[in-house]
Amino acid sequence: MGGDAHDESERLHGLLEAVLSVGRELDLPQVLRRIVETAVALVDAEYGALGVIGTGSKLNEFLPVGIRERVRAQIGDLPSGHGLLGELIRHPEPLRLKELTEHAASSGFPAHHPPMHSFLGVPIRVRDEVFGNLYLTEKRGGAEFDAEDEAVLSTLAVAAGVAIENARLYEEARLRAQWLTVGAEFTNALLSGTPEARVLEMMVERAREITSADIGVVDLVVADSQELLGVLALGEGAEAHRGQRIPRRGTLAGVALSGGDLVVTTDVAGDPRVTFAPERWKGLGPAVAVPMGTDDGVRGVLVLARRAGRPVFSEAEVAPLPGFAGQAALALELADRRRDAEQMSLLEDRDRIARDLHDLAIQRLFATGMTLQSALRFVQHPEASERLLRAVDDLDTTIKIIRSTIFGLRAHEASAVVGAGLRVRIARTVEEAVTSLGFTPAVRMEGLLDTDVPAATADDAVAVLSEALSNITRHARASAAEIAVTVGKGELTLTVTDNGVGIGASGRRSGLRNLAERAERLGGMLSLGRGPEGGTHLEWHVPLRGR
Repeated sequence: MGGDAHDESERLHGLLEAVLSVGRELDLPQVLRRIVETAVALVDAEYGALGVIGTGSKLNEFLPVGIRERVRAQIGDLPSGHGLLGELIRHPEPLRLKELTEHAASSGFPAHHPPMHSFLGVPIRVRDEVFGNLYLTEKRGGAEFDAEDEAVLSTLAVAAGVAIENARLYEEARLRAQWLTVGAEFTNALLSGTPEARVLEMMVERAREITSADIGVVDLVVADSQELLGVLALGEGAEAHRGQRIPRRGTLAGVALSGGDLVVTTDVAGDPRVTFAPERWKGLGPAVAVPMGTDDGVRGVLVLARRAGRPVFSEAEVAPLPGFAGQAALALELADRRRDAEQMSLLEDRDRIARDLHDLAIQRLFATGMTLQSALRFVQHPEASERLLRAVDDLDTTIKIIRSTIFGLRAHEASAVVGAGLRVRIARTVEEAVTSLGFTPAVRMEGLLDTDVPAATADDAVAVLSEALSNITRHARASAAEIAVTVGKGELTLTVTDNGVGIGASGRRSGLRNLAERAERLGGMLSLGRGPEGGTHLEWHVPLRGR
């Protein structure tokens, strides 16, 4: 009797220590691991596991103890909640078996799985919710689990539920603090005038850090279309998303956009809603997409994803995302307003410059030309007369160039691209690419672009520039670019130079064939090489015909 009393006292003491032990941790993964290890020790089991129940009454986490890593790798995928493990999910009550393979729900073991006979399982409840189950097998010494083991494990499960709830509350408080800190960072960045691209990059990077996502993507709505443009992608497989145009239909971003609400999936690559290019998500599993909108409308979608096999995004992790995405949309909105204000200021300057050129410079040049022409009758030397005539011709050409420049400056005030001159269209094309590039390229335009370049040639030039900028976005990893568009000696020349990684012998040349064909069709040519400081130098020039 004395020995039994001593054993019972020792066991009660061990149970008390176990209860205190699982309550010390606040990090949820550590809490779960401590619960399983403590349960195995308390009931003298060889193997133990804790299964966390996810959506659809399946296990989205399974933490085994006692099985060596080599054996786990040989077994393969961890259980998802079928067979005997699913029995406790469907009926969350303690279950004790002498021989687990004899239970009706038992579905056997996969290859390389160690033999198991005795079994004891109890549910873990957090408040009124079944969080998961504790599974213990193979009581040491070949014995079976008894009623006392069941009582001890059930008591531990109650303490485990409290510890899990505390860890969850701590995790939620920690996440809230992190999101608040990030919000303050973005507010400061916006008020300090940080470029839009940099603010978006900061947002995606911080969202990845807080949610432990392996990739973050921002897809913006393309105006007057049913498409989205991947303006930013950071993390694993980002190249498959950066600079890509995708349809709304058949994409996770499109689902979030259509529903106007947050969308979560456990397997983005295999989700039946993702029918457009699911291979873009190869190797990734859990994902969440949230619209980025303000009162003025939805601007785009933020998508975060984790590698396949990692835990799904919890409710605590995704709950702050709509507010966070709203801040991202606000950043875009403020950037647009700032850009509009800068554009108005620029247009006012252009209008003033145009007036000054017209009212002052042209009139003085015209007067100078008239003076030279009237002076010709006083010049008797033939060579001097010829030089004066050439000077008058040069003045006429200069006046034409200035008038073309004035036309280009004033044409920027037009609200639509359709019908605008080549100068305006070049500027608009560059401006539209700034967000996806992450920087503003330097632009130089020379010559009579709006008067000497035929409409069809101008269309090709704009298409070539757009494709060149798209290639920089997708492949170059550049931080700066220079664009020059010039008209002279009967030719239109477009050059685009970046400081990126360049194009190797086996590099990507998607779209370049089209650029070459456009040049050849007009009797010109495309050349591609290394820039003066590395990167890529593209030169597209065609003769000007049909003027």
